[in-house]
Amino acid sequence: MKWIASIIGYIVGGGLLGGVIGYGIGSLIDSLVKKEYETDGRKQGDFVMSILVLFSAVMKSDGRVLKSELNYVKKWLVTNLGEEDAQNRLLILRELLKKDIDLHQACERINSAIAYSSRLEILHMLFGIALADGDFSEAEKDCIKRIANYLLLAPEDYKTIEAMYFKDTSSAYTILQVDRNASDEEIKKSYRRLCIKYHPDKVAHLGESAQKDAEKKFKQINEAYETIKKERNFN
Repeated sequence: MKWIASIIGYIVGGGLLGGVIGYGIGSLIDSLVKKEYETDGRKQGDFVMSILVLFSAVMKSDGRVLKSELNYVKKWLVTNLGEEDAQNRLLILRELLKKDIDLHQACERINSAIAYSSRLEILHMLFGIALADGDFSEAEKDCIKRIANYLLLAPEDYKTIEAMYFKDTSSAYTILQVDRNASDEEIKKSYRRLCIKYHPDKVAHLGESAQKDAEKKFKQINEAYETIKKERNFN
């Protein structure tokens, strides 16, 4: 990376000085990635860097990185970090896409940094990246499932979120984490439990963007409940 940046700097920056600057930028990116993820496992590195590792894993899981996926991630970065910081992170993301990073270690850092409800929001983001191109491959599905396990997310929560993106006749029951044979009371109980778990206030500390996304998911839970109520004709 540092030699590529050096060449670009030489061409754009006007000779030797530009080359030195380019080399410095490339070295900085390389050192950031190495410092954060090629260590002896000690907890270091910031939260966003660990998130970028997860993003890169999903993006390259099917053997191709598409512009639609990069644009999806860029939009998230700009919304949450601002234009300038987002550009810096995108440079690091491009480097991560070329490397084999310890995915489990990145998830452990995230687990120690944020609460369970916030980790659920990360899962939503990963599905969004995978579906940015309108397709969802088995490789992407396997990668997201592996990340969900590393993030210590319960299988039923994974299925709830997956059902929000892939709806069929049983999606309402899957979202509410109940079987079709469940009693009305069991459905009501599960609905109340999920309303507490997925309430937008749970991720208020992540900012307005995350809270708006959570509100959409919360709405889907309510819509699933209303669908079952109409089907079963109970209040």
